[in-house]
Amino acid sequence: MLTREETYDGWQLLFDGQTTDGWHSFNNDTVLSAWKVKNGELVLKITEDGERGWDLVTDEEFENFDLRLEWKISKGGNSGIFFGVKEGSGYGWASSTGIEMQLLDNIDGADRNDSKHLAGAMYDLIDASGTSKPKPVGEWNEARILKSDGKVTFWLNGIITANVDMNSPEWEELVRNSKWNGADQYNGSDFGKFSKGKIALQDHFDEVFFRNIKIKRL
Repeated sequence: MLTREETYDGWQLLFDGQTTDGWHSFNNDTVLSAWKVKNGELVLKITEDGERGWDLVTDEEFENFDLRLEWKISKGGNSGIFFGVKEGSGYGWASSTGIEMQLLDNIDGADRNDSKHLAGAMYDLIDASGTSKPKPVGEWNEARILKSDGKVTFWLNGIITANVDMNSPEWEELVRNSKWNGADQYNGSDFGKFSKGKIALQDHFDEVFFRNIKIKRL
């Protein structure tokens, strides 16, 4: 729950701790069953029959904002938080358009050997080898994404892990050197193109937990 001071200051809960109201699975009208609410936490757990939840996206779009939440990952797990996400038949998942803060078990995750894929990194764009300091598996991490007029900063557990101006030549160079350089539309030629879009939580097949998700429009 928000404090009275947070409410007066303009903060908005994106997850009420009881329901998935305000969210839906990517390119779906509803939330698929792999996403559950348990003990005040939003949990992705792939069902025994293998049904996925797909990326979970907000119903609302956001442009300039301060997003804060807590997350914890399963052993070897991988997930992510996205912003600037658009849906449509031309897009396969949140990463087609959205920019990601990586969530990872840095010890056993398959992506641990790529410094741009570590927990807290701006995925495949900015090296986080010196700043990625996630808590051990099973412990809660604090994530923050601040976006204002194209200037974006990521924090993981109070440490800045990415800081970039999306209107700058530096940003263009980062994208050119990433997996989205020359990609088709389905896989990301529209990556990072939208100043306003949805927030998304990634279904990367691994169990992941979220709580205390709140946002303030700037």
